[in-house]
Amino acid sequence: MESPQEYTKHYIVEALFRLMNEYEYEKIGVTDIAAKAGVGRATFYRYFKRKEDVIEYYFSHNTREFLFERRYYPRCREDYAAVARDVFEKFQKSKDCFRLIKRAHLEYLYLDFLNKKMTEMFEREYPDESLYRPYLFAGMIFNVSMAWLENGCGGSVAQIADLFVDSINIPSR
Repeated sequence: MESPQEYTKHYIVEALFRLMNEYEYEKIGVTDIAAKAGVGRATFYRYFKRKEDVIEYYFSHNTREFLFERRYYPRCREDYAAVARDVFEKFQKSKDCFRLIKRAHLEYLYLDFLNKKMTEMFEREYPDESLYRPYLFAGMIFNVSMAWLENGCGGSVAQIADLFVDSINIPSR
């Protein structure tokens, strides 16, 4: 069960995306977001310093749900394929939000988020691995996601996931 604070953040996220659907991102102010969310400006600033923080929260909240469902780190090709399918399924379900993010030229926030999460995972799970490998994974996910989005998320999630896993060359069990 989510706390009242999490519900408030959710309302703010929803308000921002609804406004982004109607107006250019640059023209949306904190006052607009707060009014649409049904909260005051002070409440907005209690949780977020700037509009971009709302989008970053959106990414981290969705990732928390994803990580809760998956309690292991990939060790073989089949594991990576399952994770890739989950990532691209979640992306596909959120494609409308990602279209708005891309239209606002904020996709760099997604790349920054992927870089951070991949680096954290590799530091925990693969401490002796190259410092650059997490950035390779994050960059591939980001670029494939953005290209897939531009093409209307055509093709199946399984096809995209298999292409990703084939590109990282993980052997089967």
